[in-house]
Amino acid sequence: MTSAVIAVVDDDVYIGDMLEELLRREGYGVLRAYSGTEAVLLLEGNRPDLVLLDLMLPGLSGEAVLSHLTGVPVIVLSARAGVEDKVALLLGGAADYLTKPFDTRELLARIAVQLRSRTSLGNLLRHGNLALDPVNREVTVDGQAVRLTRTEFSILRMLLENPRQVIAKSRLLDRLSEETPDCVESSLKVHVSNLRRKLREAGAGEVIEAVWGIGFKLADERKS
Repeated sequence: MTSAVIAVVDDDVYIGDMLEELLRREGYGVLRAYSGTEAVLLLEGNRPDLVLLDLMLPGLSGEAVLSHLTGVPVIVLSARAGVEDKVALLLGGAADYLTKPFDTRELLARIAVQLRSRTSLGNLLRHGNLALDPVNREVTVDGQAVRLTRTEFSILRMLLENPRQVIAKSRLLDRLSEETPDCVESSLKVHVSNLRRKLREAGAGEVIEAVWGIGFKLADERKS
């Protein structure tokens, strides 16, 4: 049995009840929200291990809720089947996308994959020979400390928390506005450039890649 907690955000009571019953039967704890606004309030006071997110919500849309979520894997459950919708949501921060109606066995398998990936990180966030300790706010390369500014640390942490995603500049700035006041759109490129230089000089290689017109992502570990 697992002690992981999953938040179900869906205004369809029938679907939400079905998901809650399914998840509890598998041993998961369940949180519920029925609107986008309720979801944001719920997630401000709770830290689930994974979120199942519908897009068509009263109040804030699912896309708006997604922009508030960092460091938590989000599986979008939506009737929208278009490739463009899926690409936009995945680039916007979703970890996975499943089209309604879905097979519950497939959903459980995708949940297990996301939770296993998250658990494998342990307490430290790693990339190659680089490690970030989110509790003690320390970054090391081959065990040697790397001095970063608060803004640089926040940028690196968000990239490491979302290792397979492109982080849009707007989403990165939203996160930074909560943690550090000295980063605006005009200075973001400078902060990222300084961070890349410090990591390179420390021996971590090229850790961060710019994705033209969108934002930034972690480089493939084989390239770093």
